[in-house]
Amino acid sequence: MDIKQMKQLKRGVKNMKNRKDNMHGLVIAKYSEIAKGEREGCSSSCCGESTPFVDIKEIGKVLDYKEEDLLLAPGQANLGLGCGNPLNLANLQPGETVLDLGSGAGFDVFLAAKKVGELGKVIGMDMTPEMVRKARENAEKLNISNVDFRLGKIEELPISDNSLDVVISNCVINLSPDKSAVFREIYRSLKPGGRIIISDVLRSGEIPEELKNNPAAYTG
Repeated sequence: MDIKQMKQLKRGVKNMKNRKDNMHGLVIAKYSEIAKGEREGCSSSCCGESTPFVDIKEIGKVLDYKEEDLLLAPGQANLGLGCGNPLNLANLQPGETVLDLGSGAGFDVFLAAKKVGELGKVIGMDMTPEMVRKARENAEKLNISNVDFRLGKIEELPISDNSLDVVISNCVINLSPDKSAVFREIYRSLKPGGRIIISDVLRSGEIPEELKNNPAAYTG
Protein backbone atom coordinates (compact mmCIF):
# COMPACT_ATOMS: atom_id res chain seq x y z
CA MET A 1 0.00 0.00 0.00
CA ASP A 2 1.54 3.33 -1.06
CA ILE A 3 1.41 6.63 0.86
CA LYS A 4 -1.61 7.94 -1.09
CA GLN A 5 -3.62 4.82 -0.33
CA MET A 6 -2.65 5.01 3.33
CA LYS A 7 -3.89 8.59 3.52
CA GLN A 8 -7.16 7.65 1.84
CA LEU A 9 -7.63 4.78 4.28
CA LYS A 10 -6.97 7.00 7.30
CA ARG A 11 -9.35 9.62 5.92
CA GLY A 12 -12.04 6.96 5.46
CA VAL A 13 -11.60 5.64 9.01
CA LYS A 14 -11.77 9.18 10.41
CA ASN A 15 -14.93 9.97 8.43
CA MET A 16 -16.56 6.75 9.66
CA LYS A 17 -15.70 7.58 13.28
CA ASN A 18 -17.06 11.11 12.88
CA ARG A 19 -20.29 9.71 11.45
CA LYS A 20 -20.69 7.27 14.33
CA ASP A 21 -19.98 9.99 16.89
CA ASN A 22 -22.53 12.24 15.20
CA MET A 23 -25.18 9.49 15.27
CA HIS A 24 -24.50 8.75 18.93
CA GLY A 25 -24.71 12.44 19.78
CA LEU A 26 -28.10 12.80 18.12
CA VAL A 27 -29.50 9.72 19.88
CA ILE A 28 -28.19 10.90 23.27
CA ALA A 29 -29.70 14.37 22.76
CA LYS A 30 -33.12 12.95 21.89
CA TYR A 31 -33.32 10.43 24.73
CA SER A 32 -31.93 12.95 27.19
CA GLU A 33 -34.93 15.16 26.41
CA ILE A 34 -37.29 12.21 26.92
CA ALA A 35 -35.69 11.30 30.25
CA LYS A 36 -36.06 14.89 31.47
CA GLY A 37 -39.68 15.06 30.28
CA GLU A 38 -38.91 17.63 27.59
CA ARG A 39 -40.07 15.33 24.82
CA GLU A 40 -42.86 12.75 24.68
CA GLY A 41 -41.95 9.11 24.95
CA CYS A 42 -42.97 6.89 22.05
CA SER A 43 -40.90 7.74 19.00
CA SER A 44 -42.01 7.55 15.40
CA SER A 45 -39.22 5.05 14.69
CA CYS A 46 -40.92 2.45 16.88
CA CYS A 47 -44.55 3.18 17.44
CA GLY A 48 -45.83 5.69 14.91
CA GLU A 49 -46.55 9.26 15.94
CA SER A 50 -45.33 10.66 19.25
CA THR A 51 -47.56 9.47 22.09
CA PRO A 52 -48.36 11.05 25.49
CA PHE A 53 -47.84 9.12 28.73
CA VAL A 54 -51.58 8.52 29.16
CA ASP A 55 -51.43 6.11 26.21
CA ILE A 56 -48.39 4.15 27.43
CA LYS A 57 -50.56 1.48 29.02
CA GLU A 58 -52.51 0.97 25.80
CA ILE A 59 -49.28 0.66 23.80
CA GLY A 60 -48.07 -1.92 26.31
CA LYS A 61 -51.20 -4.01 25.81
CA VAL A 62 -50.63 -4.02 22.05
CA LEU A 63 -47.04 -5.15 22.67
CA ASP A 64 -48.37 -8.05 24.77
CA TYR A 65 -47.28 -6.92 28.23
CA LYS A 66 -49.43 -8.20 31.09
CA GLU A 67 -51.78 -5.83 32.87
CA GLU A 68 -49.86 -6.22 36.14
CA ASP A 69 -46.56 -5.40 34.38
CA LEU A 70 -47.98 -2.18 32.98
CA LEU A 71 -48.77 -0.94 36.48
CA LEU A 72 -45.02 -0.61 37.07
CA ALA A 73 -44.35 3.14 37.07
CA PRO A 74 -45.92 4.25 33.75
CA GLY A 75 -44.26 7.49 32.65
CA GLN A 76 -41.36 6.86 35.03
CA ALA A 77 -39.83 3.43 34.38
CA ASN A 78 -42.06 2.73 31.36
CA LEU A 79 -41.68 5.59 28.88
CA GLY A 80 -43.38 3.80 25.99
CA LEU A 81 -40.18 3.50 23.95
CA GLY A 82 -40.29 -0.19 23.00
CA CYS A 83 -41.62 -1.92 19.91
CA GLY A 84 -42.25 -5.37 21.39
CA ASN A 85 -41.86 -7.50 24.49
CA PRO A 86 -38.60 -9.51 24.44
CA LEU A 87 -39.33 -10.92 27.90
CA ASN A 88 -42.19 -12.98 26.49
CA LEU A 89 -39.69 -15.23 24.71
CA ALA A 90 -36.74 -14.95 27.10
CA ASN A 91 -37.84 -17.77 29.45
CA LEU A 92 -35.80 -16.21 32.24
CA GLN A 93 -34.90 -18.51 35.12
CA PRO A 94 -34.10 -17.79 38.78
CA GLY A 95 -30.41 -17.04 39.28
CA GLU A 96 -29.65 -15.98 35.71
CA THR A 97 -27.61 -12.92 34.76
CA VAL A 98 -29.32 -10.77 32.13
CA LEU A 99 -28.23 -7.73 30.12
CA ASP A 100 -30.70 -5.25 28.62
CA LEU A 101 -29.17 -3.27 25.75
CA GLY A 102 -30.47 0.29 25.75
CA SER A 103 -32.34 -0.04 29.03
CA GLY A 104 -33.74 3.49 29.18
CA ALA A 105 -35.55 4.22 32.46
CA GLY A 106 -35.49 0.54 33.42
CA PHE A 107 -38.90 -0.95 32.61
CA ASP A 108 -37.77 -4.24 31.05
CA VAL A 109 -34.90 -4.49 33.55
CA PHE A 110 -37.30 -4.33 36.50
CA LEU A 111 -39.63 -6.92 34.97
CA ALA A 112 -36.64 -9.21 34.29
CA ALA A 113 -35.39 -8.69 37.85
CA LYS A 114 -38.61 -10.18 39.22
CA LYS A 115 -38.13 -13.27 37.07
CA VAL A 116 -34.47 -13.97 37.96
CA GLY A 117 -35.07 -13.36 41.66
CA GLU A 118 -32.68 -12.41 44.43
CA LEU A 119 -30.02 -14.87 43.26
CA GLY A 120 -30.08 -13.41 39.76
CA LYS A 121 -28.96 -10.07 38.39
CA VAL A 122 -30.08 -7.76 35.59
CA ILE A 123 -27.73 -5.19 34.08
CA GLY A 124 -29.17 -2.23 32.21
CA MET A 125 -26.90 -0.57 29.64
CA ASP A 126 -27.58 2.88 28.22
CA MET A 127 -25.39 5.61 26.74
CA THR A 128 -27.62 8.50 27.84
CA PRO A 129 -26.55 9.78 31.28
CA GLU A 130 -30.01 11.14 32.07
CA MET A 131 -31.60 7.76 31.35
CA VAL A 132 -29.13 5.92 33.57
CA ARG A 133 -29.74 8.44 36.35
CA LYS A 134 -33.51 8.08 35.98
CA ALA A 135 -33.29 4.26 36.00
CA ARG A 136 -31.21 4.29 39.20
CA GLU A 137 -33.72 6.62 40.84
CA ASN A 138 -36.56 4.32 39.77
CA ALA A 139 -34.76 1.28 41.20
CA GLU A 140 -34.45 3.05 44.53
CA LYS A 141 -38.10 4.16 44.54
CA LEU A 142 -39.30 0.66 43.63
CA ASN A 143 -36.90 -0.97 46.12
CA ILE A 144 -35.42 -3.31 43.50
CA SER A 145 -31.88 -4.28 44.47
CA ASN A 146 -30.82 -7.00 42.00
CA VAL A 147 -30.25 -4.51 39.17
CA ASP A 148 -27.21 -2.58 37.99
CA PHE A 149 -27.52 0.34 35.58
CA ARG A 150 -24.35 1.19 33.67
CA LEU A 151 -23.44 4.03 31.33
CA GLY A 152 -21.94 2.80 28.08
CA LYS A 153 -22.35 2.17 24.37
CA ILE A 154 -23.81 -1.09 23.15
CA GLU A 155 -20.96 -1.30 20.62
CA GLU A 156 -18.41 -1.30 23.48
CA LEU A 157 -19.96 -3.13 26.41
CA PRO A 158 -18.30 -2.74 29.83
CA ILE A 159 -19.12 -6.39 30.47
CA SER A 160 -16.78 -9.32 31.18
CA ASP A 161 -16.35 -12.12 28.64
CA ASN A 162 -18.66 -15.14 29.00
CA SER A 163 -20.55 -13.59 31.91
CA LEU A 164 -24.18 -13.39 30.72
CA ASP A 165 -26.93 -15.98 30.44
CA VAL A 166 -29.29 -13.80 28.43
CA VAL A 167 -29.17 -10.57 26.40
CA ILE A 168 -32.39 -8.73 25.65
CA SER A 169 -33.03 -5.55 23.70
CA ASN A 170 -36.18 -3.61 22.86
CA CYS A 171 -36.10 -1.29 19.84
CA VAL A 172 -32.53 -0.09 20.39
CA ILE A 173 -30.12 -1.89 18.04
CA ASN A 174 -31.72 -0.12 15.07
CA LEU A 175 -30.27 3.12 16.51
CA SER A 176 -26.68 1.86 16.37
CA PRO A 177 -24.47 3.04 13.50
CA ASP A 178 -22.33 -0.12 13.86
CA LYS A 179 -24.63 -3.12 14.31
CA SER A 180 -21.86 -5.63 13.57
CA ALA A 181 -19.97 -4.33 16.61
CA VAL A 182 -23.11 -4.76 18.73
CA PHE A 183 -23.45 -8.43 17.81
CA ARG A 184 -19.73 -9.07 18.31
CA GLU A 185 -20.03 -7.65 21.82
CA ILE A 186 -23.12 -9.76 22.54
CA TYR A 187 -21.27 -12.89 21.41
CA ARG A 188 -18.22 -12.01 23.53
CA SER A 189 -20.29 -11.37 26.65
CA LEU A 190 -22.58 -14.41 26.52
CA LYS A 191 -21.76 -17.69 28.22
CA PRO A 192 -21.66 -20.77 25.96
CA GLY A 193 -25.29 -21.65 25.26
CA GLY A 194 -26.46 -18.15 26.20
CA ARG A 195 -29.61 -16.67 24.68
CA ILE A 196 -30.39 -13.51 22.68
CA ILE A 197 -33.91 -12.09 22.48
CA ILE A 198 -34.34 -8.94 20.40
CA SER A 199 -37.42 -6.92 19.57
CA ASP A 200 -36.66 -4.33 16.92
CA VAL A 201 -37.60 -2.76 13.60
CA LEU A 202 -36.27 -3.84 10.21
CA ARG A 203 -36.30 -2.04 6.90
CA SER A 204 -38.49 -3.24 4.07
CA GLY A 205 -37.03 -2.42 0.67
CA GLU A 206 -34.32 0.09 -0.11
CA ILE A 207 -33.80 3.23 1.97
CA PRO A 208 -33.66 6.46 -0.09
CA GLU A 209 -30.19 7.99 -0.30
CA GLU A 210 -31.35 11.22 1.36
CA LEU A 211 -32.34 9.22 4.43
CA LYS A 212 -29.19 7.12 4.44
CA ASN A 213 -27.14 10.31 4.51
CA ASN A 214 -29.29 12.04 7.13
CA PRO A 215 -28.09 11.22 10.66
CA ALA A 216 -31.21 12.81 12.18
CA ALA A 217 -33.33 10.09 10.51
CA TYR A 218 -31.84 7.56 12.93
CA THR A 219 -33.58 9.17 15.90
CA GLY A 220 -37.10 9.54 14.48
